[in-house]
Amino acid sequence: MTIQRFLHTIDGISTWVGKTAAWLVVGLMLMVCVEVFKRYILNAPTAWIFDANNMLYGSVFMLCGAYTLAQNAHVRGDFLYSSMRPRTQATLDLILYIVFFLPGIAALVYAGWSYAGDSWRIGEHSNVTANGPPIYHFKTVIPVAGALVMLQGIAEIVRCVVCLRTGAWPSRLKDVAETDVIEEQLAASEHVDEEARKMAIEHVHDIDEAARQRGRGGEGA
Repeated sequence: MTIQRFLHTIDGISTWVGKTAAWLVVGLMLMVCVEVFKRYILNAPTAWIFDANNMLYGSVFMLCGAYTLAQNAHVRGDFLYSSMRPRTQATLDLILYIVFFLPGIAALVYAGWSYAGDSWRIGEHSNVTANGPPIYHFKTVIPVAGALVMLQGIAEIVRCVVCLRTGAWPSRLKDVAETDVIEEQLAASEHVDEEARKMAIEHVHDIDEAARQRGRGGEGA
């Protein structure tokens, strides 16, 4: 297996999990719609709906973390980073991954595993309401999501090493992009095309002018 295939395999795992978890948003929407109907039309609110909403949203948030990292879409304070050379970017990323990312995610997996284990042993239920739903399955998402982010983080570290060796970032699996991002890319490409067209026109004018100058020189002779 080549390095590029290894990276794309991990990207594919993160992407599949993220897209699958995204369907929980549909369940969350349906749950909210049903609850609004029950609460305001039937006057029969559900006591544990707030807990269920939190668990569904929290699961989406955590399980999509590796997918977001695979798409290089996490929030970045990018006022200097984008102007750096690829090797400088890779050096900075590698340091941050080793110093902050690896210890932080390892702690998340370790603590999440402990929380989930304790929750399963006692059959933990939410105490927000008297009849709170079980939450041990939700706490299990913590170490699972942490392990997925750790796996994707390893792929990102490998990307940094490859960039340091080659001077270019390895490719990522392409996926959907937000509309505003696509519009910015199209605008940039149109701008580049317009600039190229103007340069070509100016080049033709220069050639014509040079030909006229040579013609005048020949007439003078």
